[in-house]
Amino acid sequence: MNIGKTASYILSAVLALSACACHTIEEWDDNPRGNFEALWTILDEHYCFFAEKGIDWNEVHNTYSAKISNNMTSTELFYVCADMLNELRDGHTNLSSSFNTSYYRKWWSDYPDDYSERLIEQYYLNFNFLSTSGIDYAILPQNIGYMRYSSFANPVGESNLDQILFYLTTCDGLIIDIRNNGGGALTNVETLVARFITERSLAGYISHKTGPGHNDFSKPFPFYYEPAAKGRIMWGKPVAILAGRGTFSAANNFVSIMQYIPNVKIVGTTTGGGSGMPFSSELPNGWSVRFSACSILDPKGQTTEFGIEPSEGCRIGLDPQAAINGHDTILDFAIGMLTGI
Repeated sequence: MNIGKTASYILSAVLALSACACHTIEEWDDNPRGNFEALWTILDEHYCFFAEKGIDWNEVHNTYSAKISNNMTSTELFYVCADMLNELRDGHTNLSSSFNTSYYRKWWSDYPDDYSERLIEQYYLNFNFLSTSGIDYAILPQNIGYMRYSSFANPVGESNLDQILFYLTTCDGLIIDIRNNGGGALTNVETLVARFITERSLAGYISHKTGPGHNDFSKPFPFYYEPAAKGRIMWGKPVAILAGRGTFSAANNFVSIMQYIPNVKIVGTTTGGGSGMPFSSELPNGWSVRFSACSILDPKGQTTEFGIEPSEGCRIGLDPQAAINGHDTILDFAIGMLTGI
């Protein structure tokens, strides 16, 4: 997750204030024990979700420290450290070496898949759709616009958005499909949200670490999004956003903002979460670790780390049997909702 332009000043404040929260920095030997202790300490002092997740990090240390020996290989050390990081249950937490990168997958792998690209393209779009700026779009037979945005890592151009929304302007409603969108840049979230708001709007809050303690956080700082510039094409008709467990990080942030905009409904299942802003550090042996260091809250000050629920009455999963017969039950629900059927 990368921060957007409106929120960038907040990141500057985070860095400036964090620099004031000084404390003694230990130096660790470049051996298995030293690298393990360095990794545990970096997370202990900077990770932001210990309290929310009820993690006893000291107990985790005791469990995994017993597995460390200075006679172990780098590969053995890597997997012990990766297993320790998995205790955080955080898709933003990775350990990277020259031979592998750890990744916690259970935030999505323990849940049913709720999106099939082939199903949509074959049975709803007839393999006939337009694509620009990382967005596939088309007009469904029910006169509903459909936008598929697979990753917020794909830059969204203002002119491209004008083209998309102009093409869909005669539609009675709009579906934005971000199922299995694993995130990307908050800059793209801001650019897209700006087409659905008519005034400066609170987009959320961010708080940063002020010290090494697990509860050493600043007060939440608000950040705001502005409507798109005058002359840009806006959208004010009903919107259904299709989301699910694979909707993570910046995509989760997009849902957290859009859920409070009038005429917008979130359809599908609970998103995957991932509301922490990642931070990176390095171990004595050169391995890098990336983890959630700053918590982003939604416009009502609520955490979205554990995911965002669908709008009331809009929870629906993908029926595997219906999918075999060419029906996406989540998309069908959204079409029916927007057409009043």
